[in-house]
Amino acid sequence: MVSITGTIVRITYNNPENGYSVLRVRPESESGERMPGLDLEGLLTVVGNLPEVAVGERMEFSGQMSSHPKHGLQFKVSSIEKLLPDTQAGMEHYLGSGLIRGIGPELARRIVKHFKNDTLRVIENDPGRLREVPGIGGDRLEKIVEAWDSQRQVSRIMLFLHGHNVSTNLAVKIYKTYGDDALDVVQENPYQLAQDIYGVGFKTADKIAQDLGLPAEHPSRLEAGLVHVLNEAVG
Repeated sequence: MVSITGTIVRITYNNPENGYSVLRVRPESESGERMPGLDLEGLLTVVGNLPEVAVGERMEFSGQMSSHPKHGLQFKVSSIEKLLPDTQAGMEHYLGSGLIRGIGPELARRIVKHFKNDTLRVIENDPGRLREVPGIGGDRLEKIVEAWDSQRQVSRIMLFLHGHNVSTNLAVKIYKTYGDDALDVVQENPYQLAQDIYGVGFKTADKIAQDLGLPAEHPSRLEAGLVHVLNEAVG
């Protein structure tokens, strides 16, 4: 497995049901060498089940190169980590992408022009200062803070699930099912996944529970195990 850091340039395809996406990504190369799979624009095709993403987002993709019979070399994702942009141009693109509700391209430009390299630090730690930017009043500020917190929560959820060996495919299903409550559900009773998410059975939930350190005699495990045995017996 290899990791690639890059910025999303285009979203070619996205299935809102399962998060399967086809992205065009501009990779960052530390060595300066041209990596395999790049087109004439220097873009790489990245495919996989992903949480909500937007053009301009900077991410670390982990996975492997694969060859598609029709589309050629692609990078197939197994896990991702959302990264905040580290340049003013990247910040402006990210904020104006539509991912942060309440901020459009023009307002993003004004915000970054005002705060420069401190833009994301201000939004994260001192969002009230956004009122310094013309056009941002109380209502809009509230929308921006809510959208920002939601995106940060998505990142925390994905990092937590990946840290406990949950695949990106399943992590996306978990987030789409429970939203911001995903961490609470998984930590309190991972066996709930087997009841609520199609394609997740007792064995998958049990593997997650073991990784979380739940004891074998935990009441939730005994109950879920009994249901599993009965379902197997019925057919």
